[in-house]
Amino acid sequence: MKTVTELSARLEHYYQQIRTIILTRQNPITGLLPASTAITAHGDYTDAWVRDNVYSILGVWGLALAYRKIDEDKGRTYELEHSVTKLMRGLLFAMLRQSHKVEQFKHTQSPLDGLHAKYNTATADIVVGDDEWGHLQIDATSIFLLMLAQMTASGLKIIYTIDEVNFVQNLVYYIGRAYRTPDYGIWERGNKINHGSAELNASSVGMAKAALEAINGLDLFGVRGSQASVIHVLPDEIARARITLESLLPRESASKEIDAALLSIISYPAFAIEDVDLRERTFNDIVHKLQGKYGCKRFLRDGHQTVLEDGQRLHYEPGELKQFEHLECEWPLFFTYLFLDGLFRGNSQQ
Repeated sequence: MKTVTELSARLEHYYQQIRTIILTRQNPITGLLPASTAITAHGDYTDAWVRDNVYSILGVWGLALAYRKIDEDKGRTYELEHSVTKLMRGLLFAMLRQSHKVEQFKHTQSPLDGLHAKYNTATADIVVGDDEWGHLQIDATSIFLLMLAQMTASGLKIIYTIDEVNFVQNLVYYIGRAYRTPDYGIWERGNKINHGSAELNASSVGMAKAALEAINGLDLFGVRGSQASVIHVLPDEIARARITLESLLPRESASKEIDAALLSIISYPAFAIEDVDLRERTFNDIVHKLQGKYGCKRFLRDGHQTVLEDGQRLHYEPGELKQFEHLECEWPLFFTYLFLDGLFRGNSQQ
C-alpha cells in the first residue's frame, strides 16, 4: 500500500510527463492537439485528427481521475479535467460547424457527406475538400462518442446546452447504421488497393457498437439534467452491429483478412466482443500473422511507407500487393494495445 507522499510523488512525475508531451501542444484557442509537428512526404501531420485527439487526451483524463484520490492535488485535478473538457469541446465545435453534413448523411449515406476526419488545429476549420480525403471514418466519430459518454459518466461537464445535446443525438443516428455503412476505416483509404473504394470495416462497426452501448440512456447534463438531455439509441441498431461484427471477425473487411486495428475493439477501448472464443481467435490471428520484432503490421501486404512504395501515387495496382509481402512496416503503437490488453486480462506475461 503506497503512502500519500509516495502516491503524490508518482502522480507528479506523470503530470510533468503529460504536461511536457501533451498539454504544451494543446492549442490555447481551440483546445485541439496536432497529430505531430512533422510535415513529410506522406502529409501534413500538424492537423488535428479526431481519432488522434481523443486517444491523446485519454492519458490526461486518466491522470485527472488518479488525482481525485488525494486531497492536496495543487490544483492538478481541476487543470487536467478542464484540459480534457477543452479538447472534447474543441472537437464538438469543429463537428458542429458541419451539422448540415450530419443531417444530409442520414438521407444519402454518401461518403461525400461524411463528417471530416481532421481539422485545422488552430482554427478548427476543414483542411481538405469533401472529395480530397477519405473522411467517412465511422470509428473516429464513434470513439469520440464513446469517450464523451465515459467522461460524462465520470463527472466531467462537456455538454452545455440543449442544442449540443441534439447534435450529439444526431451523431448517434449518424453512426447507428454502421453495420451496413461502408467507410474508409481507421487507415483512411478504404480497400487495401487504395483506389478510394469504401468498404465495411469490422473495426468501425465494433467501435460504433461500443459507443451506442455506452451512450444509450446517458444524461449529458449529468445529475443536473432532465429527460430532455438524455440520449436514446435504437436497440435494433446495437443488435445489428453485434450480429454484423460477429459475422465479419476475424476479418477486418473484404480486402483485409486481418488487421491490427481490431485490437481496439476486441480489447481496450471498445471491448465490443462478448463471444470469448471469437475474441481469442481474432487476437491469436493478429499476434501470429501481424506481430513482429518492432511492432505489428497494420495488415498483410500493406505497402504504406515501405521502400518499394511509389510515393507519386496513392493507389496500387492489384498485382503490386505481392511485392509488399514480408516487407510491411511494423508499428510499435500496437504493442501499447497488447500491453493494455495484458493489464486488463491480468496476463503479466503479455
